[in-house]
Amino acid sequence: MITTDFFTRCWKNARGLRLREDFARVMRVMLAGCLMALAAPAWAQSPAPATEITQLRVERTDEGVLLSANVKFELPSVIDDALAKGIPMFFVAEAVVFRDRWYWYDKQVSVAARHMRLSYQPLTRRWRLVVSSAPIGNSGLALGQTFDTREEAMAAVQHISHWKVAESTDLDPEARYNVDFRFRLDVSQLPRPFQIGAVGHADWNIAVMRNQRLSVESGR
Repeated sequence: MITTDFFTRCWKNARGLRLREDFARVMRVMLAGCLMALAAPAWAQSPAPATEITQLRVERTDEGVLLSANVKFELPSVIDDALAKGIPMFFVAEAVVFRDRWYWYDKQVSVAARHMRLSYQPLTRRWRLVVSSAPIGNSGLALGQTFDTREEAMAAVQHISHWKVAESTDLDPEARYNVDFRFRLDVSQLPRPFQIGAVGHADWNIAVMRNQRLSVESGR
C-alpha cells in the first residue's frame, strides 16, 4: 500500500512537471513569434500604395486663392474590406499659404483644411461622402453626398475644384507666395483596433505633398 501511494505521487508529480514544461515551451514559442513580428524589417512588409498628385493649380482671384487638384491612388484590399463592413474612412486635404521672405523662413499667412468622411451603407448599397472644414467624427448626422458606385465616390474624394484656401485680404499684391498642399488618410479617427493594426503597415500609408508657386499674375 505504501509502495502504491509512493509511485502514484511520483507519477502525478512527473505528469505535472511535464505539463508545466510543455506550457513553458509553448509560451516561449509564442513570445519568439511576437518578437520576430515586431522586429520584421520594413522590406518584409507589403509595398506602400502609390499616391501621386497628377494635377495641382493655385490661382489668385478677386475671391482669394483657389486651389484645384487631382490625387491618384488605389485603396488597398484591407481598406476596401473595412469599408465593405461599414467602417468609414477619413481623408484630409490641407493647404498652407506662405509669403516669401528672403531674410528668414517664409511666413505662414493662411491654413485651410478639407475633411472627408467616406462610408458605405450595406443596407442601401450606396456610398456617402461628407466634406467639412473641421473634423467630422463618426456621427451620421452631417449632411453629405450619396453615390451609387464606389468609383463615383472615390472620384469625389480624389478631385478638388476651386477650393478657397486664403482670402484676398490675406495677400499683399506685391509679395510672392507659395502653397504647400497635402493629402492623407487620417488613421487617427479610425476605431481603436484599426489604429493599432495600421501602425507600421504600408497599406494604411496614403499620403502625398507638393509645393506650388503662386505668382503675382495668377488669376489676372
